[in-house]
Amino acid sequence: MPTKAADGRTDQEKRAAAEAAAEFVESGMTVGLGTGSTVAFLLPALAERRLDIRCVATSPATEANARSLGLDVVPFDESAPAISQLDVAIDGADQVDPDWWLIKGGGGAHTREKVVAAAAARFVVIVSSEKVVERLESPVPVEILAFGAQATLRELQRSVLRPSTPLSPEGGLIADWFGEIRDPAQLASWFDSIAGLVGHGLFPPEMVSDVIVGRGPSAERLPGRR
Repeated sequence: MPTKAADGRTDQEKRAAAEAAAEFVESGMTVGLGTGSTVAFLLPALAERRLDIRCVATSPATEANARSLGLDVVPFDESAPAISQLDVAIDGADQVDPDWWLIKGGGGAHTREKVVAAAAARFVVIVSSEKVVERLESPVPVEILAFGAQATLRELQRSVLRPSTPLSPEGGLIADWFGEIRDPAQLASWFDSIAGLVGHGLFPPEMVSDVIVGRGPSAERLPGRR
């Protein structure tokens, strides 16, 4: 179990990465806001800069937190057709490998997070140092339709529904896939082929523009994909 000192160091690194990423944002931008504990440090860093920005949130929790800090959060749905592209999206990750493949979805919002990341001209990933790994390891979060859920789980195999996790923001069920990750691209393609699977937590390197890692009190940008 992590010690208080370790928890404090991790929070310090999350804050460092988040504050560095906030510097990518300029007045006039439309900004995608991710979900999770690292983004929790990003929101006050953005609010303190008092920029003229519009924000799109990937979860109700992020939206509520952002609004409480005075950030302007706008819809990203059929009620706001004028917003089709974001200038930048900033989000955390559960794992980042050397090729910049990501696993995301610990909070169950990975489907929305992927939509927002794909819509952004620049997708910035912010993590503490322990999230940088040599090889991705399961579990991989997946979102599935409630309709036919057991059939989808049977097709997925090695997947377990989260018993106490709320539904996704879109009302989907959240499960975790526990197989071996030999080839992330091949696995992502297989997930995409399964009927009833709404979204999965594997994010491809082509989606990622920058990875900012907190190391102690400072932050650094990971070198480009190998």
